[in-house]
Amino acid sequence: MKDNKNTDIGVFEHYLTVWVILCIVIGIAIGRFLPNIPQFLMRFEYANVSIPISLLIWGMIYPMMLKIDFVSIKDVGKNPKGLFITWAVNWLIKPFTMFGIAYLFFNILFANYITSELAKGYFAGAVLLGAAPCTAMVFVWSHLTKGNAAYTLIQVATNDLIIIIAYVPIVGLLLNVSGISIPFDTLILSVLLFVVIPLLGGVFTRRIMVRNKGKHYFENRFIPRFKNMTVVGLLLTLVIVFSFQGSIILQNPLHIGLIAIPLIMQTLLMFFIAYSVSKALGLPHNIAAPAGMIGASNFFELSVVVAITLFGMNSPAVLATTVGVLVEVPLMLVLVSIANKTRDKF
Repeated sequence: MKDNKNTDIGVFEHYLTVWVILCIVIGIAIGRFLPNIPQFLMRFEYANVSIPISLLIWGMIYPMMLKIDFVSIKDVGKNPKGLFITWAVNWLIKPFTMFGIAYLFFNILFANYITSELAKGYFAGAVLLGAAPCTAMVFVWSHLTKGNAAYTLIQVATNDLIIIIAYVPIVGLLLNVSGISIPFDTLILSVLLFVVIPLLGGVFTRRIMVRNKGKHYFENRFIPRFKNMTVVGLLLTLVIVFSFQGSIILQNPLHIGLIAIPLIMQTLLMFFIAYSVSKALGLPHNIAAPAGMIGASNFFELSVVVAITLFGMNSPAVLATTVGVLVEVPLMLVLVSIANKTRDKF
């Protein structure tokens, strides 16, 4: 797996935060000086779902699903400890710690700096992030820490299946408990559109291509064609999102920093929980490091589109999920460095 260039982090991904900042600036400028563009895009909606955003999200998520070989799940019982840690952190700890951290910061510590309405929206966006563990980017972080590629594949594949079952009830529970009412049918539709359909598309594409062209062709020739499709789709989505968010950001420029603080704390906490427990249970570093990475990072593409679908393009919840995109890559690279420097502890 080490010689597979598909898992290397390229210039595009390495400087993702820079591109995100540029997209924020471009999006805000469009909203400020070319307001007819976001107004025009608002016409293309169906059942509160933005059609342009939907197409871009599919373009982002479909290439991720191509990389996942669900046949690997047959090996799930060979070394279950790492999987149990991943599942426990992602589904029994992560959503609820995000709930607590976000509530503490947005509703208590930052109460004098943001309105209650903004606090509610930022909190909702943080919850959407916390309930969606990362998928494709974990392959990159795993590779950079010399993780076990086959085991990482099983971790990602099983989490994608759990998302289908667990994301809706967990998000619904946490938001309803906090007094934020959401339409469950819209939430379910979001998961169907942006997880189930791309996942099935990836499974069928993989099966047909491997059968007709072989696995080597599929993994080394076919998948690389989509290499930058996910990042380009994400950046175009952010331009559109921030064309709607411009007024909120210009009125509250420091809020991006306020949103980033609890998200960073959550990321660090989840990494060290998964990483430390893995060490305590005697797991090798090449399983412990990916377990920490998948616990720390988020499926921000799903979070952004669910926030848009539930609350609208110009909602503060969407801003919170996009700040998650802004901080994740540089923070995950720091965690990669920590994992590599502590390899000899395992």
